[in-house]
Amino acid sequence: MKRIIKWIIIVAILAVAGYFIYDKMSKPKEQLQPVEPAQVISFPVTKESMTKSIQIKGTSKYEHETLVYAPFASKVTEWKVENGGQVKKGAVMYTLDTETLKNEIATQEATIRKAKLEAELNAFVSQQTEESAAVGATEAERLKALATQETSRIGDDLNQVNAEIQAREIADKKKKIQSASYRAPSSGIFLFDNASEIPRMVTDNQYLGKIVDLSKLQFIALVGEQDVFNIKPGMKVKVKMTASKDVKLTGVVKKVSKFATTVSAKDTTTTQAPQFEVVISLEPNELLIGGLSLTGEIETLRKDNVTAVSNIAIIHEGDLSYVMLDKGNGQTEKVQVKTGLETTDKVEILSGLKPGDTVVLQ
Repeated sequence: MKRIIKWIIIVAILAVAGYFIYDKMSKPKEQLQPVEPAQVISFPVTKESMTKSIQIKGTSKYEHETLVYAPFASKVTEWKVENGGQVKKGAVMYTLDTETLKNEIATQEATIRKAKLEAELNAFVSQQTEESAAVGATEAERLKALATQETSRIGDDLNQVNAEIQAREIADKKKKIQSASYRAPSSGIFLFDNASEIPRMVTDNQYLGKIVDLSKLQFIALVGEQDVFNIKPGMKVKVKMTASKDVKLTGVVKKVSKFATTVSAKDTTTTQAPQFEVVISLEPNELLIGGLSLTGEIETLRKDNVTAVSNIAIIHEGDLSYVMLDKGNGQTEKVQVKTGLETTDKVEILSGLKPGDTVVLQ
């Protein structure tokens, strides 16, 4: 019985194995899928203009700002301007109280007149004393008279000096009175230093605000030491507003600082790369106001009619550069080239290629 079962199992295994072998041999062989050739990326060699530029960031600022100061310490009797209001050159902006100055002038003028009268009286007394001492006076009396005269002379000299000082002070105060009605030194928009607290009392030479000319703005940017020597006055600048990227402006480099900006006290503990200020004049635009964040692109170098190709196609081997030149019919040739100006996407070809050639990247 056991032998029968054993043979049944062997026969079953052979039957299954035979079925699988038959099934595999009877199916036609699957055709192999053709392998697609590797894609070739080609780049044309063109003749075009190439530029090199520097990216900058900064803010807009009014080009002409006239600072307004108080001419002397006093009470403001009237403000004739508002924050953000238009002012015209020569118009009265505010008036200061002059009563204190007028009283001081009157007191000093009275002091000068008093000193003058005292000097005249001293001269008269001195003359009388001299005449009295000339007739029958003893030596002691003459010495006493001489001392009195000398004392009077010194007193007169001091009074004269004081009178001159007071006269200058009076002239200065009269000049201040004339400036009590402060007139705008320029036309524009007036902005208070602190619009929430318009001053009613001012100190001598106190900063009150500024008059800005809205028609002219400039772009103030900071650049590093690696870029400052490539930027020159007169270079054109493409400017964009951070808040309105669709607004495109143009500007011209007006000034490049020769001195690095000062570092604040809190930054002195860290090593900071030097930054140099670049001033760019901007064309007028109705959306452009002071204090906006701006970005710019300064064109530092431009070459016209140069042979150029994509920098991706350049193969670097040590100090040498090569490209794979498309010879047609799928044939390529490795060609050495000499390169010049490089930008973010193109390379100038000085030799090795000509406009109309095609290079490939395999």
